[in-house]
Amino acid sequence: MRRPVVLHLSAVLATAATGAAIAVALPTPQASAAVGSATGYATQNGGTTGGAGGQTVRATTGTAIHAALCTRASSSTPIVIQVEGTINHGNTSKVSGGSCSTADGVIELKQISNVTIVGVGGGAVFDQLGIHIRDSRNIIIQNVTIRNVKKSGSPTSNGGDAIGMESNVRNVWVDHVTLEASGGESEGFDGLFDMKDNTQYVTLSYSILRNSGRGGLVGSSESDLSNGFITYHHNLYENIDSRTPLLRGGIAHVYNNHYVSLHESGINSRAGARAKVDNNYFRNSKDVLGTFYTSERGYWQVSGNIFDNVTWSAPGTDNYPAGPNPQSNTTVSIPYPYSLDGAGCVPDVVRQTAGAHTGLKVSDGNCSPQTPTPGPTSPTPGPTSPTPGPTSPTPTPTPSSGTNLSIGAGSDGSSKADGTSYGNVRDGNMSTYWSPVGSTGSISIKWGSATTVSRINIREASGSVGVIGSWRVLNGGTGAVLASGSGAGVVTFAPTALTKVTFEITSSTGTPRVAEFETYAG
Repeated sequence: MRRPVVLHLSAVLATAATGAAIAVALPTPQASAAVGSATGYATQNGGTTGGAGGQTVRATTGTAIHAALCTRASSSTPIVIQVEGTINHGNTSKVSGGSCSTADGVIELKQISNVTIVGVGGGAVFDQLGIHIRDSRNIIIQNVTIRNVKKSGSPTSNGGDAIGMESNVRNVWVDHVTLEASGGESEGFDGLFDMKDNTQYVTLSYSILRNSGRGGLVGSSESDLSNGFITYHHNLYENIDSRTPLLRGGIAHVYNNHYVSLHESGINSRAGARAKVDNNYFRNSKDVLGTFYTSERGYWQVSGNIFDNVTWSAPGTDNYPAGPNPQSNTTVSIPYPYSLDGAGCVPDVVRQTAGAHTGLKVSDGNCSPQTPTPGPTSPTPGPTSPTPGPTSPTPTPTPSSGTNLSIGAGSDGSSKADGTSYGNVRDGNMSTYWSPVGSTGSISIKWGSATTVSRINIREASGSVGVIGSWRVLNGGTGAVLASGSGAGVVTFAPTALTKVTFEITSSTGTPRVAEFETYAG
């Protein structure tokens, strides 16, 4: 077996003020990345592999982590950063370089891709120091502890979030981490695991979140509805006031988690969010599922959960608990395979697997923890999917890979409702959208010269998923029908050279809202 190259950055950082770093390489080039493979929604949209196949470096300071990012050939060059020891404000400084954008007092993963941060050896602890992911994609964080990150008091870091993601983040897998605080907002802490401003395709697995006022949110306000496709599985939420998580719009899959001592509320689905909540174990908690603190309702599909000593408040204005007998009020289609542990064994399985420094054990879907095989991660399918429920769920748009040809193209359509725009379907922003006047209409992407297209992806805005009924895809130049069907999502057809492609909605259950009309050559 060939040994990986490991660059020991922390011991050889020179000229820290200029961000320069000198490293000594061992003689072999390749390294495995994280242990195991990504799961959940992080397997979609091309998958999440982090720094697999890239160089491996070892870091024992925050400055060394930044130096590893900044000395890459480019901001997308794959890299695996093995972290050991305590990372804090005293050893985390800004480093400059063409492949990074870093800052003092926070681990900054900004405008980068293809990075793995994994705790090794005696363990990695980020003490009062958060990890900030911004405008980045394909990131893995595994086997680390992040504790006591504050937004007020001293010292402060990352707005008080242990891990915070914002601004066009895609494909993040956070696995076997421990995120903890020592109180709530009044003590200076904020969320443990927050996502906002167009963050999508994220999985949080086999992790511990505890001793905090806020577990985490998806969406910073009722108008921030561009986030979604999040999976939470085999996590322990313990001694949390609320937000486990708070969902504003989007889709979440929440399964096989153990919730203990949720004091105010738990899974808070709001503003059109849709959550599939399977085989979780809730214990000694209050209002573990519902819509809380708003009149903007969310939805849930429930099955197989255990509610052990759970209390429910009475319904009222801005308060819509799902219990005491939770029933489904939506259906959610999950595009990836997964296996469910029985809810009754979830506390024991999570106890053995969740958190940093637990051997990276995972469940086999039969209530039996296993140690995964080390190796580069890849979006390979997991075990078989669970049996569908009694109703046929609305199709969930399947993400596409490759270059989205709509970006930089033109667009027009049959009509546009007030406050919407044809250009909104090609801006890469799920919070903006086009709607026709009425329940039917057409939207087109067009180019100045012939462009070959064989696949499109119609993505409905949060809160309107499933509205689109029947449709046709047309060659906008000739009127030829390329495909027809029903429901939004990916549509494939024979490769066609055209200057305009039209998506014509011929029926719907309401006013369609198309957030993105993506086009691909293959």
